[in-house]
Amino acid sequence: MTRLARAERLRILVIAPSRHLIRQPHPGGLEAAVWDRVRSLRALGHEVTLIAARGSDFLDRTPERMLLPGVVWGGARTSDEAYPDGYLDQVSSVLGGVVDHLIANPDAFDLIDNHSLHPTPIERSADHGIPMLTTLHTPPLPELVAAAVVAGAAHSFVAVSSHTASEWRAFGVDSTVLPNVVDPGAWPLGPGGQDLVWFGRLVPEKGAHLAIDAARMLARKITVLGRVGDVQYFDEAVAPRLGADVRHLGPLRRRRLAQVVGSSGCALVTPCWDEPFGMVVAEALTTGTPVAAFDRGGISEVVRGLPGARLVPPGDTAALAAAASALLQTTPAERQTIRQHAIERFSPQRWLPRLDALYRQQVSRPVVSLDRVPAEP
Repeated sequence: MTRLARAERLRILVIAPSRHLIRQPHPGGLEAAVWDRVRSLRALGHEVTLIAARGSDFLDRTPERMLLPGVVWGGARTSDEAYPDGYLDQVSSVLGGVVDHLIANPDAFDLIDNHSLHPTPIERSADHGIPMLTTLHTPPLPELVAAAVVAGAAHSFVAVSSHTASEWRAFGVDSTVLPNVVDPGAWPLGPGGQDLVWFGRLVPEKGAHLAIDAARMLARKITVLGRVGDVQYFDEAVAPRLGADVRHLGPLRRRRLAQVVGSSGCALVTPCWDEPFGMVVAEALTTGTPVAAFDRGGISEVVRGLPGARLVPPGDTAALAAAASALLQTTPAERQTIRQHAIERFSPQRWLPRLDALYRQQVSRPVVSLDRVPAEP
């Protein structure tokens, strides 16, 4: 018997990254993608249990003991790279307990949809025998690569872009490419405007300071939107650049964020690392707002063949300013065309059927009988 034979409506355990809450305003693209995934799966009728930090949305089915700790920094400290002392030990304890529960209850779920950046869910995936699909949202992380080696061929991976898939493949981890999606209802067509916009995490690898420099080359106002993920970077590289022509609004809930982006003449995207996907590109284009971006990582793949996007050499702020200047001439009719093409590329209606097919492929495999002593509940 297969798991699929037992139920067409799947019982799915989604494991989120633990650093931030899975709720609005979204701390970053990874958390937004997981939030959208859970919401979409529940809308399709699946029974979804979310393992995420306390205070996240969608925790109505999650046992108390399976809630992850959120990162708590003292004072103004914050980092999207490091963790407070002892934090990872807490996460390891909770995730270890989740795996022990799955070993003791191997029929509790039909599938595990994993987005965690912690190695435990991958490393111990063979212990419970439940089919598991892990999405690769980041460049290769040594601890996850090592966990994938332990898990072996039984574990399946999905990458958010061909670029990301190729990076992981170089370390022996094969994956199927399944791009992130953008809900066109949440990112409606905007009227455009004369000013520029930058949105994302305020961390060094996202390069918001370079977008400000490019805007000043054009003598255009720019709105910077996003959570401060690195206080030192913000204080040293962004705050000194703020002024009458540069405002920082901080993180916004999606509806307000989409309004600001859609009311801008051009979005600047300035990665200083190899971007695994580039969610902000897809979101801006869905509002009809054109994008000028540094050509790094998966961004060229995201915009390939789409109108309203211009790529320039990484770090070249003069070229970025020139591309933005041309895109600021975009007409209302052209904005509608940009949006339509973006919807065709990124809409859930295109990609959710493929995700469902991947799920069905996983759960259709014969159930492996594990001769193990059940862990203590």
